[in-house]
Amino acid sequence: MNARPAPARRVLVVEDDPTVAEVVTGYLTRAGYEIAHAADGLAALELTAALRPQLVVLDLMLPGLDGLEVCRRLRAGAGPPVPVVMLTARGEEADRILGLELGADDYLTKPFSPRELVLRVAAVLRRAEAPPPAAAAAALRAGDLAVDPAARRAVRGDRELALTAREFDLLLFLLRHPGQVFSREELLRHVWGWDFGDVSTVTVHIRRLREKVEDDPAAPELISTVWSAGYRLDPPGHGATQAGDRNLRP
Repeated sequence: MNARPAPARRVLVVEDDPTVAEVVTGYLTRAGYEIAHAADGLAALELTAALRPQLVVLDLMLPGLDGLEVCRRLRAGAGPPVPVVMLTARGEEADRILGLELGADDYLTKPFSPRELVLRVAAVLRRAEAPPPAAAAAALRAGDLAVDPAARRAVRGDRELALTAREFDLLLFLLRHPGQVFSREELLRHVWGWDFGDVSTVTVHIRRLREKVEDDPAAPELISTVWSAGYRLDPPGHGATQAGDRNLRP
């Protein structure tokens, strides 16, 4: 008896330009995704709640609620955050950075290659859904911070941290390499899987991560900046240790 094929992963495309929406939808459909489409921000939020897509492709310039507000509301919702790939015609770096600060996992600036978008969507989903290797599934600790790779949970003290998929991956990578300095280019390659890209993406995610794991993000003690070199995680005591069979309490 033949096994049933795995259900197609659902992607919500939020784009008000009919031509762009048709092209993006067509390429993603041919890549094997089940596609839903919303032409404005309110419809995007309603469809996300109703369909629970595995990823949202989100244009920033939308009628009604703009993409930044949609992303903000998606991140403020209950449950695990849905990965977001932003599309924007805006060339200003500030707009891209603001989108990343709100929790977007990736972005493309118009005009863009639809094939590149398909690759970016696949890369974001692969990282969000991939189970950790068995040898790397043990929980890690650094001070009062505990991270469980298998459950994809991070707890500080008695409080569970609301991390995006990319923030979790970045924190986990740094915890697994305590005391090592990584440049932004190296983090882009190891955590994002990109051999090239805008390194300001790393800067934004480090800043967001510090806001969630540091007592004072302006004077970080856990994730240090090594000037002209990159970033280093400095766990208290003798470094990040495996938590063994200790439970991570929410």
